[in-house]
Amino acid sequence: MGDGVQPVGEPDVAGMQAYADELRRTFARLQDDGLDRLRDAKTVQVTEKSQDGLVAATVGPRGELIRLDIDPRIYRRPDARALADVITGTVHRAAESAQRRVVEIFEPLIPAEQMRAYLDGDAEAAMARLADQMAGREIGHL
Repeated sequence: MGDGVQPVGEPDVAGMQAYADELRRTFARLQDDGLDRLRDAKTVQVTEKSQDGLVAATVGPRGELIRLDIDPRIYRRPDARALADVITGTVHRAAESAQRRVVEIFEPLIPAEQMRAYLDGDAEAAMARLADQMAGREIGHL
């Protein structure tokens, strides 16, 4: 079978070798650059304000709430449900911004789509991407 055609069901050895070579290069880059990027990612803090500017939420790299500031003027309209919704929405926007920042920090080493899947806890998507790469279907930037 020297014609370069691979039998159905047979592993793509050349694809797996290329992927293994890419993993070795990636590992070397991770060793050189990964710790600095991890340090940078751990220090991410993002603050978002509500549309009316009366609520400000600061979150860390995992979206955990670090600080919540509520302007006293918010009490001029006493509506607990509305206040809860504003706080929740502001915290969610801050967490999304923090996640984007972490993805940006690691993007030179880890594809954004793969990093987002990891941060979202989507192991299925991460494993599917890995399977594609090992089959030689998608050997891109790592």
